[in-house]
Amino acid sequence: MSSAFGWDENKYAWFGAYPVSAGLAEDENRWKSYVRDSIIETSISKDVLMLTRIDKPALLENLFELGCTYSGQILSLNKIKGQLHDAGNTTTLSNYLGLPDTAGLLKSLEKYSSTQIRKRSSSPKFQVYNNALLSALQPKHLLETLNNPSEWGRIIESAIGSYPINQSFKENYSVFYWRERNDEADFVLENQSQTIAIEVKSTIVVNKKGLSSFRNRYNPSATYIIDNKNLPWQEFLTINPSELF
Repeated sequence: MSSAFGWDENKYAWFGAYPVSAGLAEDENRWKSYVRDSIIETSISKDVLMLTRIDKPALLENLFELGCTYSGQILSLNKIKGQLHDAGNTTTLSNYLGLPDTAGLLKSLEKYSSTQIRKRSSSPKFQVYNNALLSALQPKHLLETLNNPSEWGRIIESAIGSYPINQSFKENYSVFYWRERNDEADFVLENQSQTIAIEVKSTIVVNKKGLSSFRNRYNPSATYIIDNKNLPWQEFLTINPSELF
């Protein structure tokens, strides 16, 4: 996006990587409308609803928008039900969670664990494949969000998360998150017997014990802190994640 449209890292983090919408970026209201109507609505209608029997299509659409809005955040199924109208039962929500992933739109990251059962029973951490899906649903524009460190930090964390999950298809690794009580690793990458953990320090309040706790429990191959002192987020987005193992 930098070579094609002259965008800096902030524009990439906000507008994502849909080349077809890039020409509208100077008019953010028009850009948001295009992403919502031509990308989100079309993808859900054609790539999900036409290929899978859905008893509650409105619920799926609302769940997808909720997941995009909370990209980079962990939500329990009970909290998801509380945010949605006509949410149905937990089984229905669990089945719907994976459908936007099949269309390359929204992934529900599982919690990292040494056992597969615990992974599948965990609360999902939503992660968009393209940050345009998050930004298009935000009421504020780029400059307003840049001036709010907390809100901009969430945009950066989502942009960081979208990068390894897109690369995982060709690099053959899996992406998770990890959290135990107050300790958290934002992203965990697993490649066969190797594991790395990544902590994103984009907000003012940061738990510094997360990676240490993860190291003590799982002995990963490496851990990384993404911040201005260690590995800047701008540089992380230029690295092949498989080279971090």
